[in-house]
Amino acid sequence: MPIPTMTVPFRRRGLTLRAAILGAVLLAVPLGATFANPNGQDTTAMTANSLLTLSAPPPQRDGLHDFDFLIGEWKAHLRKRLNPLTGSTKWVEYDGTSRTHKLWDDRANTEEFDVEGPEDKRHINAQTLRLYNPETREWSIYLVDAAKGTLSLPPTIGHFTDGRGEFYDYEEFNGRWIFVRYVWTSPSPNSATMVQSFSADGGKSWEANWICELTREKA
Repeated sequence: MPIPTMTVPFRRRGLTLRAAILGAVLLAVPLGATFANPNGQDTTAMTANSLLTLSAPPPQRDGLHDFDFLIGEWKAHLRKRLNPLTGSTKWVEYDGTSRTHKLWDDRANTEEFDVEGPEDKRHINAQTLRLYNPETREWSIYLVDAAKGTLSLPPTIGHFTDGRGEFYDYEEFNGRWIFVRYVWTSPSPNSATMVQSFSADGGKSWEANWICELTREKA
């Protein structure tokens, strides 16, 4: 179905999470795309409005140091769901390390994630770039393909509130457009958990597919 023409009133610089998500919906969705919706209403407006309800208002506090807990080296234990959004209940587990370094006066950091499955010897080596926007007080998270020299788009954007970090984006997955959410919980100098979830129904329900538990490497 054709995508309605809409005007998005947001600044080119210093996008808020809500404006950035809405812009991503309107600019990234190809002509003729449809959206997973249990009521059968395949509309861009429905999708954009659903995304806006997911994000909290921009934070009033400075979040520059919200990822400071992550700096350094960690032991990583990963549980990964096979074939997300298919009804699959099969998970695989990995163990390895995560290393995060500060960049650019603390306004960015990079993470090198390297884990291996002990049973099937599957290996995951991934890189992440996080950038802080002082105008919106939010973080943008990019997955990096260092081998190809590319960044994933759109970024996953959000912030921490009372020790809980929530970050959202909207992207294509296996031929359909879905919502993606990262949630950081209980971050501390010695442990933290990050859960990635997908939603194919406008954020009404979420299916976790990536559960990473970090514990600090002993000196």
